[in-house]
Formats: sequence, C-alpha cells, structure tokens
Amino acid sequence: MSFAVIQTGGKQYKVSASEILKIERLNDKEGKTVEFKKVLFLNDDKTTEIGNPNIQGAKVEATILKNIKNKTILVFKKRRRKNSRKKYGHRQPVSLIRITKIFSKSGKLIAEAGPQKKLTKEIVKGERVRKDQITEAKKIKTEETQKIKKSLKKIEDKEKKITDNIEKKEVKKKPLRTKKK
Repeated sequence: MSFAVIQTGGKQYKVSASEILKIERLNDKEGKTVEFKKVLFLNDDKTTEIGNPNIQGAKVEATILKNIKNKTILVFKKRRRKNSRKKYGHRQPVSLIRITKIFSKSGKLIAEAGPQKKLTKEIVKGERVRKDQITEAKKIKTEETQKIKKSLKKIEDKEKKITDNIEKKEVKKKPLRTKKK
C-alpha cells in the first residue's frame, strides 16, 4: 500500500489515495483540486523516498470536499479569589479534503483514488461518515456486547454453583455458651 507524508497548516499528515482528511482551512472553494508540494516521505510497494526536508518534484493532489468549522472547544479562564471568570468557545475553521493522486519526484503516478463513495446523511460525532464505516462500527459493537454477555453468563453459573453447594451443606449451629463465673 503506497502512502506519502505531507505538510500543510504547520502539521504533517500520513496520506494514501482516496483518504478523507480534516486539515487547516484552505482558501480555495469546494470542489477545487489542490496540490501539496511539501512531500516529506514517499512509500511505494517497491521503493521508499525520504526528503531532505522535502522531495523535489513530488506532489499530492486532493479535492476540497467542504470548508467547515470544527467542534466547539470551550475555553474557561479563572483567577482564584478575584471573582473573575471568563468562558467562551472556539470553532477552528477546517477543510475536508479527499486525496486523489500521489506523484513521485519523476512525475510518475504512484497511487490514484477510485470512485468516491457517497457520504451518508447520518452524522457520527459531528462528522459525516461512509456507510461501510458505520456497518463496521456496528459489527464491533455487537461483538463487544456478545463478549460481555458470555462473561456475565459465566459469572452467573459460578454464583449458582456456589449457592447450590451452600444449600447442600447443613451448617451446624453451635449453642451459645456463657462464661462460667
């Protein structure tokens, strides 16, 4: 599987073809193709290229899916014993991009994205997610619940055995004795 490490917005991202990323806001419109020329690392199935610091001639193409704002981050400032409090929120502007092509330093196409899967209208944690991601999450959830049910059943069986053993054994009560004076 081929991938690249690119730098944008002061951060580095490991990207592969047809991957959807959330990066710092780009000033281009939705649907436009963007090139990232700061490629730090390229890995093909056969070769690996390391930049010093960048790989000259290598680039990664992506299309902007949406320009949105990220989740709200609450900022709370307080000075103790001064009755001074300040609370406000911040929403960082971000761009959702989809990596379409990865090119090597010679201009050779390393990886290309296939047809785009439609994003569902179902929203999970403030982001749109593909249907296959949702079904995968549901499978994991059902597997976890099955494991929990099995462990609960084992515990109930052990408790039942213990109670059965207690009922079988007759507890001999000793008479209360008082101290002799």
